[in-house]
Amino acid sequence: MSETSRSGHLDWWRQATPEARRALTTASFGWLLDSFDVMLYALVLASLILDLGISKQTAGVLGSITLLAAAAGGLAFDVIADRYGRVRALIGSVLIHALFTAACGFAQNIVQLALFRILLASVWLANGRAARRSYLRRGPTNSAARRSESCRAPGPIAMLSQLWSPVSSCRGKAGAVFFVGILPSFFTLAVRRRVAESEIWKRGTALPREGPMHGFRRIFQSDLRPVTIAITLMNACTLFAWWGFNLWVPAYLSLPRDRGGIGLSAHAMSGTVIAMQAGMWLGYVSFGFLSDVFGRRRCYVLYLISAALLMFFYARVHTSWLLIALGPLVAFFGTGYYTGFAAVTAEIYETRIRATAQGFAYNAGRIASAAAPFAVGSMAQQHGFGGAFAIAGTAFVIAALCWVWIPETKGRPLA
Repeated sequence: MSETSRSGHLDWWRQATPEARRALTTASFGWLLDSFDVMLYALVLASLILDLGISKQTAGVLGSITLLAAAAGGLAFDVIADRYGRVRALIGSVLIHALFTAACGFAQNIVQLALFRILLASVWLANGRAARRSYLRRGPTNSAARRSESCRAPGPIAMLSQLWSPVSSCRGKAGAVFFVGILPSFFTLAVRRRVAESEIWKRGTALPREGPMHGFRRIFQSDLRPVTIAITLMNACTLFAWWGFNLWVPAYLSLPRDRGGIGLSAHAMSGTVIAMQAGMWLGYVSFGFLSDVFGRRRCYVLYLISAALLMFFYARVHTSWLLIALGPLVAFFGTGYYTGFAAVTAEIYETRIRATAQGFAYNAGRIASAAAPFAVGSMAQQHGFGGAFAIAGTAFVIAALCWVWIPETKGRPLA
């Protein structure tokens, strides 16, 4: 590879201002928090099923109501971000995240755990998205996907949560993994001192303000309605597939064979999931570069169809070494496309309605995907995990079809 080519790949970083780089750090840390919490819960899910004597359906219901709370909270924080700023929204969400993640460690029964998870989930989406929007407004438009990928790439560092797996595998101690949730409160100090609102957002607030429903009305006007519906449906399908698969993978790997699982030890399961997290990170990093070169639609469809095919195969494999080999590939294609969502929606919607549009498309999809944990859990209870994971693969195929109505936005300037 020539020096010129290598230089071009990193221009987005060299051209960034100090403020943009600080915003990148903020956005990356926000996504890391969300990913860390998701992995913690997925790790203790099998222990909760065994320790509390609950069924897979009940565990799935808990996951589903958590996603519904995340959707409702995400919509609220997106409106707050548009009206009061990304930094204020981020600070409030991180404080709530820290408080209720730690509170989960004190839960004495399934009802208390459900309540704390609902309150925690209400700010899941706000942590990373508020910071990422602030960052995407600082930098050249021809590298939007690469800059979006750089925000989300640290998420798979949540693989460090696997270090807690010996604790989560001990009866009566699963809740201990949640006490690390207090750490994000220290992050708010750095946010408040070092990260400012973007100039694009400041210019937008200087214009006459419309009512709080202006953004929702605008995204459903005739010129944006078809693409808004298509993006929302596409995102609903990808989220359904992602949650339906990833929430249940650790349980599938660690549950005994007479409960429908593979029966791996805690350490073997952790090694398998860590390998998947590595594949996830590579998927995040690669998608931004590839979509900036080959286009959003082509790369999105490639990743989604590949994820579907691999997931159909993964669902029918019961050999430990083959699961370990397939895991990183499934994670690579089944998660990497996420970095494209922010770039595509940022290039379609103008600044004054962007957070509302992204929030609606993402959270309406999150509401629909809330059925995934319950649907996959119920299918696994009745017919085994093979058929359950096939549902997730089918959702990826439907998501790919939605791109018939989504335009190519590569290189489109931010408005």
